[in-house]
Amino acid sequence: MAQVINLRQARKARARQAAEAQAATNRARFGRTKAEKAADQMREEQAKRHLDGHRRDGDEA
Repeated sequence: MAQVINLRQARKARARQAAEAQAATNRARFGRTKAEKAADQMREEQAKRHLDGHRRDGDEA
């Protein structure tokens, strides 16, 4: 005999599982520390200064 399940509970459990999977993905993508964000910003600024330092005078591109 088949087991009787409550469809409302099953639907909510599936939604909770999907939300947890999405949260895990977001933690991996966006969960960086303040120090990591600052280090990335510092590297970007250094690269920009390095590039601007090698720019020829009069170039407006």
